[in-house]
Amino acid sequence: MIQIQNVSKSYAKTKKAVDDLSLHVPAGTIMGFIGPNGAGKTTTLKMLAGILKADEGSITLNGFDIEKQPIKAKEQFGYVFDTPDFFLQLKGIEYLRFVGDIYEVPSDVRQQRIVELANTLDMNDALNDKIQSYSHGMRQKIMIMGVLLHQPNIWILDEPLTGLDPQSSFNLKQMMKEHAQSGKTVFFSTHVLEVAEKLCDKIAIINHGKINYTGTLVELKEKYPDQSLEEIFLEVTLNG
Repeated sequence: MIQIQNVSKSYAKTKKAVDDLSLHVPAGTIMGFIGPNGAGKTTTLKMLAGILKADEGSITLNGFDIEKQPIKAKEQFGYVFDTPDFFLQLKGIEYLRFVGDIYEVPSDVRQQRIVELANTLDMNDALNDKIQSYSHGMRQKIMIMGVLLHQPNIWILDEPLTGLDPQSSFNLKQMMKEHAQSGKTVFFSTHVLEVAEKLCDKIAIINHGKINYTGTLVELKEKYPDQSLEEIFLEVTLNG
């Protein structure tokens, strides 16, 4: 479960990237976070992960405050960045072992999990290569593997499907569904409305740092009959 309460974040003391944002993501839910470029999506996710500090408000993950109880809060989630260009000098398998050490994943569990994830994301042949040699999509996949290695309760994913091949994209979406069906939480940003329509239990639409809509896509479409998803999105983001 994710609880965001009256959170604001400004840059250079003038531009509010996130403005008094409140959002509840219950356990057992896939929530899509949708908005145009610069709407505040990545800033919000980075505050959830404790990378950025909110100017105001509070964030709790499974009841743990990200500022007051940072270690406990960070044990609850795995976070996939929108840019997967990290640990480039390491081999894929070295990065996964490093992550396993950080989260104290037992060696037998770790190995089994690496095999499962490598099979799911078609990464078996690349694990002994350096990450700097990977394509963008492969870098995205090795980061996803690292994030999911310790089987976190909450998945926080920033544009996780970008750059993935169709089969890996399908497999990751299946994993997201299974994770939510097991009573856990998935919160991910996307700009692809069709993905949100097919995958999400609920969506939150953000623009200029404010939430303009929270609910299901079915409920949203009922408010705007005879309009396409793109037309509805523009209506909500422009007019709130």
